Amino acid sequence: MDMPKRTKKDKRPVAKIDFKPYGAAIKAGRTKQKESRNKAADALFISPRYLANIENKGQHPSVQVFLELMSRYHISVDQILHGEAMEGKSTERMQFETLLDELTDAEIKILTATAQALLDARADSEGEN
Repeated sequence: MDMPKRTKKDKRPVAKIDFKPYGAAIKAGRTKQKESRNKAADALFISPRYLANIENKGQHPSVQVFLELMSRYHISVDQILHGEAMEGKSTERMQFETLLDELTDAEIKILTATAQALLDARADSEGEN
């Protein structure tokens, strides 16, 4: 059984990742932090045009830029690579979980009490309706 001979021009068939959701998440994270595209680009040592293409056109960034942007704006790499299949967790929820990792136990207790108070207030409000 003879295999067809490949030429140098033949490429391995690989499904291309759609980076448009990534770009949208980066733009949302950057604007949420009220950071200009120029400031972000300067901090990352990339051009503002390159960042604009990543954000708006889904241009594939280098691995280094990808990781730096994900870290800078607290975006889950899993969310981008696997989409909404990530146990139904939104990007905001994953960003929050990332931020929790940076808090002390005392600060987490405060957030836990706050979350419980919000749930109690919602239950009271729903009980009145």
